[in-house]
Amino acid sequence: VVGGSLGAKTINEAIDKHLDQLLAAGLQLIWQTGKPYAAKAEARVKGKTRVWINDFITQMEYAYAAADLVVARSGAMTVAELCVVKKPVLFVPYPFAAEDHQTVNAKQLVYREAAWMVKDSEATDRIVPMLIELANDEGKQEEMKSNLAKLAVRDADTVIATEIMKQIAK
Repeated sequence: VVGGSLGAKTINEAIDKHLDQLLAAGLQLIWQTGKPYAAKAEARVKGKTRVWINDFITQMEYAYAAADLVVARSGAMTVAELCVVKKPVLFVPYPFAAEDHQTVNAKQLVYREAAWMVKDSEATDRIVPMLIELANDEGKQEEMKSNLAKLAVRDADTVIATEIMKQIAK
């Protein structure tokens, strides 16, 4: 569960509120809280097993490798990363992003059956039940992985460099 470098208030509150339900479903949790929520989350998970929390994850590739499912905002970099690593995802777009671009990003994947999405305004009560539903539906997870793979641009660095070189040559 990630909410960007500062965390995501709504996502944090949803996980906090429904943590016991999540753990009762047998799920393990990697939770990036952001600094503003870190102390509260630390207190909330004290004594609980199957929960790892930190205010920031410096090596997301390890977190993605350990995860079966992801809950995240839907900024462009996050979307691109999740396509490459093929992780089924529940997006919670940041509603105040410029021109609501995070919702646009998420809807592109939802339309292609590569992700699920919940509005930030509905997230507190819907994230955990949706996450549990997805965790229990291996067929849906496999479908999402397959569809995410179709959207992945694994050589983005080469594509960008080639385009730059074309522009320089003009």
